[in-house]
Amino acid sequence: MIGRRVTYRTVDGVRIPGTWRHVFIRNGGYFLTDLLIYADGLVDCWGLVTVEEFEEKVRSGWVATTLPDGAGASAHGMARWKFSETRNRLTPELLVAEVRDTIDRLNRRPDSIGRCLAAVSVFLADRTEENRAAARTAFLAIPASRRRQALGDMDSKDWPLRTLVAGPGGRTYLPQDPPVSQESYDRALAYFEDRARLRAEHDARTPTDGPATPHTPTVRLFPLCPDEPVADPGHLALRDDYPAPVTFGGVLYPSVTHAYWALSVTRPEVHDAITDADTAAAARGLAASAARREGWDHLRTAVMTGLLRAKYDQHPRLAEILLATDDAVLVYDDLDSAFWGENAGSGRNWSGRLLELVRSELHARRAGFPEQ
Repeated sequence: MIGRRVTYRTVDGVRIPGTWRHVFIRNGGYFLTDLLIYADGLVDCWGLVTVEEFEEKVRSGWVATTLPDGAGASAHGMARWKFSETRNRLTPELLVAEVRDTIDRLNRRPDSIGRCLAAVSVFLADRTEENRAAARTAFLAIPASRRRQALGDMDSKDWPLRTLVAGPGGRTYLPQDPPVSQESYDRALAYFEDRARLRAEHDARTPTDGPATPHTPTVRLFPLCPDEPVADPGHLALRDDYPAPVTFGGVLYPSVTHAYWALSVTRPEVHDAITDADTAAAARGLAASAARREGWDHLRTAVMTGLLRAKYDQHPRLAEILLATDDAVLVYDDLDSAFWGENAGSGRNWSGRLLELVRSELHARRAGFPEQ
């Protein structure tokens, strides 16, 4: 079964999320490897293929679901062995169904479980045999390996589901289950009624510490910035290289970027040249060929935090632009730094994170919260 492992690949600067599971590839022998599944519908099974091509590779045995006794197998660089007394849990149909479900989840679409629960909700609202049949069809479309997890209830597992969709006198998909009695059916109905009540109570509950996710759309700060101030800069003003003079340590710098790079160097004359540079890009260029202050990689985050605080303290109008982003995630792109920029998922986005910190401090000050 496919778990919650997270990976990605980058295509033209765009991050494509993915996940993986273990499989055996049959190429002469059997090789234990990772099957990588991506949100754009491509699957890597020793080469990127579409879902349709992957299905053919499964049916041909290239991606193996049958592991015969005595066959040789290996995990690259780890071990070799032969299969003995194997119990094969996968079929080609089951593996392909799991992969299709995974692609749906990666795209935040309802997978087979989501579609089944939606059909069950329709039946519970209008209990016709037609709606029950639709719910049963949707339930049986869930890969057999996932049915017991469909309700997220490890005590009841899928008993309420298989009982509900079978109906009084009906048979479940498990041959060992007896015909559904009216008592069992009523218990299943009560289960779903309790489940709906508990879910409504959960959804209505206000988290003690506020929401875990922002309610404001993400704001991306692209690496396009004017060399001169503009009348209505919008989110451009949140860039470190926006020309907003900042006084720090008794020195006036043309922008946060000027200050950051000037403070990073060891020689006073280079510091002054960077400070006097015509543009933020020129300041960065001068710093690139100069020696960094010892231990700068340990100092830089604290220095940048101080510079951002100074910028928004000294420019109330720009502080209002930052505050207007509310609780949005701020994604900062920096073509020259994977430390400061998010850079299509390849960077750490420290500039964006520090802007969110300073924004929170501004909100706290406005609320009258005591400063430390």
